[in-house]
Amino acid sequence: MPGRAHANGEGSIFPYRNGFAAYAWATKPDGKRTRKYVYGKTREAVHDKWIKLHQQAKQGPVATSVPTVGSFLTYWLTEIIEPNRAPLTHATYETFVRRYIAPGLGAKRLDRLQSRDVQTWINQVARTCQCCAQGKDAARPKGKRRCCAVGRCCQAVPSTRTVSDIRAALRGALTHAQAEDLIAKNPAVPVTLATVRRRRGRSWSSEEARKFLESARHDEDPLYAAYALVLVVGLRKGEALGLTWEDVDLDAGELTIGRQLQRVRGQLLHRDTKTQASDATLPLPDICITALRLREAQRDESRSTAGKAWQDTGLAFTTRYGTPIEPRNFQRSWQTRCEKAAVRPITVHDARRTCASLLADLDVHPRVAMHVLRHARFSVTMEIYTQVSSKATREALKRLGDSLGT
Repeated sequence: MPGRAHANGEGSIFPYRNGFAAYAWATKPDGKRTRKYVYGKTREAVHDKWIKLHQQAKQGPVATSVPTVGSFLTYWLTEIIEPNRAPLTHATYETFVRRYIAPGLGAKRLDRLQSRDVQTWINQVARTCQCCAQGKDAARPKGKRRCCAVGRCCQAVPSTRTVSDIRAALRGALTHAQAEDLIAKNPAVPVTLATVRRRRGRSWSSEEARKFLESARHDEDPLYAAYALVLVVGLRKGEALGLTWEDVDLDAGELTIGRQLQRVRGQLLHRDTKTQASDATLPLPDICITALRLREAQRDESRSTAGKAWQDTGLAFTTRYGTPIEPRNFQRSWQTRCEKAAVRPITVHDARRTCASLLADLDVHPRVAMHVLRHARFSVTMEIYTQVSSKATREALKRLGDSLGT
């Protein structure tokens, strides 16, 4: 028949849209016989899927209905992401699906979702006030409503980073749909987004870091050692709070990083770090060893005072009763210490950036700094290394000027 593109014995493979399609007769779970279709960009790709489909059809019933985007995302979250990814990853994807993807695309049939549908939807998400869309202000008591619910839209549109993360979640789900032969191509891939501009983090000078630590040590702050580990060794907040005494060898002067403390959906989890690149055994500088020995003495004193109320969690940094410290409370304590030390307020994450900047100022090789900071990609280390302190920049420019005879 003219127009059909098939080789001998492949009569059920035919051109379809921008590629090819094929079908095989299969028995559905309800016992009825029907056609099951597969798709692909090339004849060879479709032929492989077609052969696999024939094998599935011979082995037993085959599901032939195509789910909606919403029902597939529910399956993807429950069966693929939740059992195989970190709890925080699952919680983040579930939020994106519930708040953004399902309301906009959930009713569409999966195999009929086009790139233009995704582009139109993501553009709408980027310009929609989420306070209005999610009823955040309306959920407040009537006397406390202050913006969208009283006709003063606050224009709380998602950041370009959030929009990019939402699209990434959808793209990941559709990639899995491709792997299950439910769609021929991923319509989220060609979508164009605004360029994500990263926030330039702030960092302290070595003098500011010294003032901060001296203030904590002078006040015998129970978190002094944690602050030192963040600033001097570059620990992340969750890694510092998840540190156990088993991970610390003060005699050998070493620290093993392999766990973190996270709050996810109301649960405080003590679990593995995010990636294997985050795990490491690092040497401890003298300031950290001294600080941890002080922390040991504080722990023994707290345990004695608490008596039977003490809970032995094995964590290095705890409340006065031995229980884990809430990550948010750690951030609050950090900000309070900034005020007491009279230094510029920065976040705990920026303090990790300070560690990188101090290493750069000390002319530590970037590859060594990458090992200390446990970055998965060298480019991340180099991005921080290009933002060394203004003092170091001034000195470098002065040396350059001297060399040019100016």
